[in-house]
Amino acid sequence: MSVTYDDSVGVEVSSDSFWEVGNYKRTVKRIDDGHRLCSDLMNCLHERARIEKAYAQQLTEWARRWRQLVEKGPQYGTVEKAWIAFMSEAERVSELHLEVKASLMNEDFEKIKNWQKEAFHKQMMGGFKETKEAEDGFRKAQKPWAKKLKEVEAAKKAYHAACKEEKLAISRESNSKVDPSLNPEQLKKLQDKVEKCKQDVLKTKEKYEKSLKELDQGTPQYMENMEQVFEQCQQFEEKRLRFFREVLLEVQKHLDLSNVANYKTIYRDLEQNIRAADAVEDLRWFRANHGPGMSMNWPQFEEWSADMNRTLSRREKKKATDGVTLTGINQTGDQTLQSKPSSVSSYEKTQGYPADWSDDESNNPFSSTDANGDSNPFDEDATSGTEVRVRALYDYEGQEHDELSFKAGDELTKIEDEDEQGWCKGRLDNGQVGLYPANYVEAIQ
Repeated sequence: MSVTYDDSVGVEVSSDSFWEVGNYKRTVKRIDDGHRLCSDLMNCLHERARIEKAYAQQLTEWARRWRQLVEKGPQYGTVEKAWIAFMSEAERVSELHLEVKASLMNEDFEKIKNWQKEAFHKQMMGGFKETKEAEDGFRKAQKPWAKKLKEVEAAKKAYHAACKEEKLAISRESNSKVDPSLNPEQLKKLQDKVEKCKQDVLKTKEKYEKSLKELDQGTPQYMENMEQVFEQCQQFEEKRLRFFREVLLEVQKHLDLSNVANYKTIYRDLEQNIRAADAVEDLRWFRANHGPGMSMNWPQFEEWSADMNRTLSRREKKKATDGVTLTGINQTGDQTLQSKPSSVSSYEKTQGYPADWSDDESNNPFSSTDANGDSNPFDEDATSGTEVRVRALYDYEGQEHDELSFKAGDELTKIEDEDEQGWCKGRLDNGQVGLYPANYVEAIQ
């Protein structure tokens, strides 16, 4: 068995029992550990609060980006509303997670911080007052018993040494009886030595037994005093454990969004928006606004007159009216659903839907030349703004058909300044025009 020593009393500690001299230190250390655990719990909640905040910010950014993409995209009607409902859900959930973050920091974190400050009192010389009081209490309770234990150990050591010496003396006397070279005087000395050793064994044994008896008599008082100090430490630790349980329950309530009435409302509203999507209604709307149900300025015979103003072609009329329905033409088809006046899709922006349609037209809205003779929407002349050469700081892979892709270090030309969403329009050296994140490049000096 391994043996260690306690420097304060100089007595061997031969076991791991609490009752061994110096083994109360684990109980004392628990007080310091309690202070550290309070700090650990605060750090734990602080990290979780940062995660909640970051998640809320990511939800908001995701909702903002995709709301714009959906509103400007080709999706329409009730399905568009159902899709956008997910962005509304994300924004509302983001607000709830910001509330969770605020509760963790303003309530739970502060509660632990204040309790720690009230429970643990720092000393001028370092350490905590509670730790020192426990240390002093245990040392005072253990000191009388430790002193007697030290006497027992010394008596035991003396007794064992006397027994060893006695055995050695008896062995020497036995060997001398067969040794003819020894005279009677030498034999007498060996016999006297054996007798003296026996007397020493009796004396040391008696002293050992006496000191052990005194130790046994003092043990009950020792145990009572140690128990008293230990119970004080237990009570202090019980307060911490109960407080931690209380705080953890509060944290659980703040994190559990399933019990928040508003949280359930969010997903009830989301489900209602999704179930409200009606394919038949959307198809009817599309037919009326972009299909056979649209009005048409059918060609009519017009008598020539010198007094008449120049007759506009259908193409010119379409450009002049900017999409407004010509007067005197009745629309047909069910138009229960209204067109999106403020959220025209990127697809519709680039389409003229020409009246003079022919079989030779391409169905690709981004082909090099459409039915109106217009080029790719991103091949337009950008000389209206100041062109600036820029260099890519990072790699970027275009996520949409109207975005550029480039590698860090590539050079391109910025042809339009940054918009409110943080995007610029630029042109690659191969002539491709498109959008890119403004913070991914820097101007070339």
